[in-house]
Amino acid sequence: MVLGLGAALGAAALFGVAAILQAIGSRKVPTESELDPRDLVQFVGRLLRQPAFLAALLLNLIGFVLHFIALRHLPLYLAQAGIAGSLAVTALLATRVMHDRLSAVEWSAVVGMCAGLALLAASSGHAGVDTAGTGLKVGLAVALGVIAVIGLLVSRSQHAIATAVLGLLAGFGFAGVAISARLLPEGGLGAMLRGPTAYTLAASGALAFLLYSMALQRGTVTVATASMIAMQTITPAVVGVVLLSDEIRAGWAVGAIAGFAITAAGAIVLVRFERVRDETPAQPGEPGEPSDEASNGAQAPA
Repeated sequence: MVLGLGAALGAAALFGVAAILQAIGSRKVPTESELDPRDLVQFVGRLLRQPAFLAALLLNLIGFVLHFIALRHLPLYLAQAGIAGSLAVTALLATRVMHDRLSAVEWSAVVGMCAGLALLAASSGHAGVDTAGTGLKVGLAVALGVIAVIGLLVSRSQHAIATAVLGLLAGFGFAGVAISARLLPEGGLGAMLRGPTAYTLAASGALAFLLYSMALQRGTVTVATASMIAMQTITPAVVGVVLLSDEIRAGWAVGAIAGFAITAAGAIVLVRFERVRDETPAQPGEPGEPSDEASNGAQAPA
């Protein structure tokens, strides 16, 4: 368990830094880009021409290796709770690098989410040994298609509230990565590639990364990340406990439920404040508010 938890925390640090670099690179690409199959190649090509985005991609790949180790050694909810520590890293860096402004209530929500995730970590027992049936594997593929369709529709919106929705969808996508990684068969690379979960893992990761990039274009880094982390933490946790026999520490059921509730409440608060920010006209030149030029692909403040 020590190896898995250490890997999860190391991945969290890498993901937290990568989120800022990904935001810088993504905001240099026009926000009118949509998750449309006709424009997808062009959009991805624009992203890959941004050095900051490429650096974020590299850090995410290294982080995924550590995350994969955590997923193979820990219950899903503990592995995801450890990864969710990246929210604190992202929030701190966002206020310094991206000039995102967080109110006292929003900071409280960030702290609350971290406290809720800590409760989840304290509540963790042993990872289950059950393997999923065909139903869960088919469900992953179907969910991936649903996420893609909803992402296509939401990506047409230029409102900041789309940040939260795209972040939530990205979180579901990353949840698919975590669940797929857990379902990979034991053995070498050949055994893993023969199963369908290797491909749902890759597809979920690519789609989630794309949706998260779009979320980062439209609003604050913290809100995009909080929405994403909430879903990528809670969804695999429920699947792990209900379907894969992940254990909750004896006597800690209430703590686990409280951790879920606090984490969800913090995410809802951040999403609500993003909606209020979207409805409040920004004064030109205010720090933390993107100018018209920035929203159309100009360089984000560094």
